[in-house]
Amino acid sequence: MKTKSFYSFPEVVAHIKTARPTLFHSSQTSTVIPFEKLDGALGSETVLGNLSTIKGNLEMLSNGNLKVTGFVTWKEAKEFCLQHGREIMTSPTEELAGVLAGIATSCTGERSFGFKNLRSQIVELTFVDYEGKDVTLYADRKLECGIDLSTYQADFAHYKLYKNAPYPRLEFETDLMTGTEGQLGVIESAVLRTIEHFPETFIFMLLPRWEEDFKPHLEVFKAVQNFRTQVRACEFIDSNSLSYLPTEKNPGKNQDVIFLEIRKDEFEDIYENLLSHLTLINEDQIFEMDATKCRDLRVSVPRAIFERNSQMGVTKKGTDVQVSPERFEDLLNHYREMGKVGVAYNLFGHFGDAHLHFNFMPTPDKNDFCNAQLESLYSKVLEWKGSPFAEHGIGLLKRKFIAPFYNDHQKSVFRALKNKYDPKGQFFPEGFMTC
Repeated sequence: MKTKSFYSFPEVVAHIKTARPTLFHSSQTSTVIPFEKLDGALGSETVLGNLSTIKGNLEMLSNGNLKVTGFVTWKEAKEFCLQHGREIMTSPTEELAGVLAGIATSCTGERSFGFKNLRSQIVELTFVDYEGKDVTLYADRKLECGIDLSTYQADFAHYKLYKNAPYPRLEFETDLMTGTEGQLGVIESAVLRTIEHFPETFIFMLLPRWEEDFKPHLEVFKAVQNFRTQVRACEFIDSNSLSYLPTEKNPGKNQDVIFLEIRKDEFEDIYENLLSHLTLINEDQIFEMDATKCRDLRVSVPRAIFERNSQMGVTKKGTDVQVSPERFEDLLNHYREMGKVGVAYNLFGHFGDAHLHFNFMPTPDKNDFCNAQLESLYSKVLEWKGSPFAEHGIGLLKRKFIAPFYNDHQKSVFRALKNKYDPKGQFFPEGFMTC
């Protein structure tokens, strides 16, 4: 496999003009591209193009919007905004991932509960097309691309309240680059909305293990839905996930945790109007946690799981499923059954959005078995009209599972878009739009 690092966008333009098939990437934090096992997964001529070597730049515009150019991590963007008394509204678990790569995959993160998805926060973006030209797209302009999208968008309507559908929205101009995973061009810069910064705090709730009794969990889930303007995030970490952490970092004792991110000055209101009305969680099981300590905990869990899988020599066998609130109990019940198949597992994720990550922790000989279990799950998600991959993209690892979610409407639009914006088939030719 050939690799190439780029140090400026003129170098990217020069490479694009060669029409060499290329998978552009940045920080290699993607959970759907097996960077450690890419030999044979890409076509023999496909180049792995590294964009993380392009120097990034951040600019706070006069209207409070943030302009990101080149390779900038979410951590850098967050710190830059705080220096200006502002906040970005997207908060991926992996803060070392690139912002522009996050747009390409339409990443979401935990703050989608209060601030909706990343797609809704993009004001404009500029990408390099197949001719090497800069093209700027705007979020307030309807997408006019010479392709009939009416049936496609009618299908998408069901997913409008989801973080991400099984396929990109394609309603406004910026949708062309959001969630299409670099299959139509390379994002060069983007402008994101930000908000004024207020100190935040986290409320932790200890609950019984979900496998044994998830009634308290569902009570919290239903209660927080009416507080989306105040609760920024509603996250879940089960006892199995916490068990991978050092004892001093584990806030539970064989218990699950749900935590809420709120503004510090709204603590009393949330306590009085939300927490005090919960009947299945004792008051002594609810406590406040420092924001820094909480974020450390939140980031440590998936990293510990990734490290364990790496030690076992297996690729992650995890889900990224979001369902409607009406189907959330069905999803939990299905995950409960998956926990009984004899493979170690854990569950965590974006609880308030009915969007959870169930992860098998298999030994190498259980890989195929776990894949079969996941196929069974995705069949149910299709039946429930849920979204199988609501956060991390499709990449290479999930192409097999996403295929049943596409009908002829989506496939014909994908082909038309590739013909128009990638006529030479050079942008990530192994991506989901090649069907």
